[in-house]
Amino acid sequence: MASNPVDILMMEDDIADVKLTEKSFETSGLSVNLRVVSDGKEGMQYLRRQGVYTNAKRPDLILLDLNMPKMDGRQVIHEIKNDQNLKTIPVVILTTSAEERDIALSYSEGTNCYVTKPFDFDQFQIVIRKISEFWFTVAKLPKG
Repeated sequence: MASNPVDILMMEDDIADVKLTEKSFETSGLSVNLRVVSDGKEGMQYLRRQGVYTNAKRPDLILLDLNMPKMDGRQVIHEIKNDQNLKTIPVVILTTSAEERDIALSYSEGTNCYVTKPFDFDQFQIVIRKISEFWFTVAKLPKG
């Protein structure tokens, strides 16, 4: 695993899923700076360093839920992957939807990975650990 802390931006409106993710990262052995925003509009402000986010650090990875208020994950992935300054940030869709149309649309918009959230906590921890292992050990990521 990476020795320096990794910066992850999580766009998620369900506080229970945020808590599960935080707990899963705590047990993963990975040093993570997890930033959380609860809707897509706020997430885009974070990524574009607007408003209260002028000093936001560019994330190494984005965990993106599809179903959020104000701007949903489908719109967010479109915005990210069509922005020259953001499109190289890996985006992992982490959502409850297993709908084929959501999967196909997400990949067609440039999603790097699509994961359906398991409902079981132990399985959820395994998924977070595997995401961490792949993106921060196996994959080579571009520097900011």
